[in-house]
Amino acid sequence: MNTDSDTIAAIATAGSEGCISIVRLSGPDALNITEKISRSAKKPTGATPNTVLYAHIVGSDGKDIDEVLLLILRAPKSYTCEEMVEIQGHGGRISAARIMRRCLDAGARPAEPGEFTKRAFLNGRLDLLQAEAVQDLVKAQSEAAANMALEQLEGGLSTAFNEIYDALIHLLADLEATLDFSEEQLLLPVYDEIKTLNILIMNKIERLLKTWPQGHILREGASIAIIGRPNVGKSTLLNRLLDKERAIVSPIPGTTRDTIEESILLHGIPLRLTDTAGMRTTECHVEREGIERTRKTIQQADLILHVLDASQPLDDEMQAFWRKIQQNKLLYVVNKTDIKKYNHSENLPKNRTYEGSLLNNEDVIRLKNCIYETITSEFNLPDQPHAVISERHRDLLQLAQRSLKQADQLMKEQIEEKTIFISTHVRDAIEQIGKITGRVYYEELLDQLFAGFCIGK
Repeated sequence: MNTDSDTIAAIATAGSEGCISIVRLSGPDALNITEKISRSAKKPTGATPNTVLYAHIVGSDGKDIDEVLLLILRAPKSYTCEEMVEIQGHGGRISAARIMRRCLDAGARPAEPGEFTKRAFLNGRLDLLQAEAVQDLVKAQSEAAANMALEQLEGGLSTAFNEIYDALIHLLADLEATLDFSEEQLLLPVYDEIKTLNILIMNKIERLLKTWPQGHILREGASIAIIGRPNVGKSTLLNRLLDKERAIVSPIPGTTRDTIEESILLHGIPLRLTDTAGMRTTECHVEREGIERTRKTIQQADLILHVLDASQPLDDEMQAFWRKIQQNKLLYVVNKTDIKKYNHSENLPKNRTYEGSLLNNEDVIRLKNCIYETITSEFNLPDQPHAVISERHRDLLQLAQRSLKQADQLMKEQIEEKTIFISTHVRDAIEQIGKITGRVYYEELLDQLFAGFCIGK
């Protein structure tokens, strides 16, 4: 991609009916292209920065295509740090498509996914953390997720990573300086300071890694599996949580044979609910496949709602199953207390057990609050979300952490000849942290990162 010579164009608004549609242009010929395809009292090439011109977009035959506003943004004070124009026309797919076609006819090329933000990064306006925050903000499913993304976009997370990066550079410089001294000349306190700095950096990385669960929940939503024996009320629970009839409820065992997935917001936290096939021994091939999918869903879930029937006794097989699952993942939902015959709570942990009837509205409200409190407690979600790491950041931080632990182990041996190997581990940590912020990057990394962006962003 030659960002120095290409001028790109894209439709920046959704392809549905709306008040306006926006076509964005960025690159050295953005103003010239706009001037070729528009008619206005003042030429775009002569407009002052950050001004709006009233204009008409004209077709190749000279006839008007649309009545528009031209937002003129001059380099470097634009989103991409390049010459930019936003053409704001009437809403709808046809108007936007016709304007886009004229931009391409006049010399622009179609933008790739995320290319506007990619250019903002390459031109130094954003680092990679901020670029990722743009995508997080677009995809935010809740106010909490939007606030988290906005703080990251404003540099809240970049500061923490830049401090680690700069500290690692300082650490490497001190290490390599020791190579210029003989073992007799090298003062032990100097080496102790190097070891102390390495430990301080590792502690900072560890604190950042602990924020991963918060970011995972707010960005992607908590994955919740609804499991249990047939006819205990799993599908009823899904429907009550969704406030709609999504799953078929039937007294016939084995009605749900495949997983059913839906999403909701619970007090601002996105939840991904999965209703699963009833767990039992069966000769039906289709139902057995559904039960196998249930087991896979359980392994991937952040929280498991195990629905029990208060009118039926607990069986040994189910209690043995519980022992195989992390207890902090389980929340027991004892249903049908309106026809209660057995006191299951005697065999269950009180702080992880809910009792009630899913046919009772007040009981369902209590259950929702119980789920919310369990998630916020388990994942340590703060009242005011702040910028926290993503899965990409976590993976790179873990690689950096591993390298620094190896360096720390070699430092403890206090063997001068191993200083070069210590430096190699520190260099590797620097590279991993640099990949997070974008101080170190490869074209493949950028392609992978921006491929998930929408075109026009």
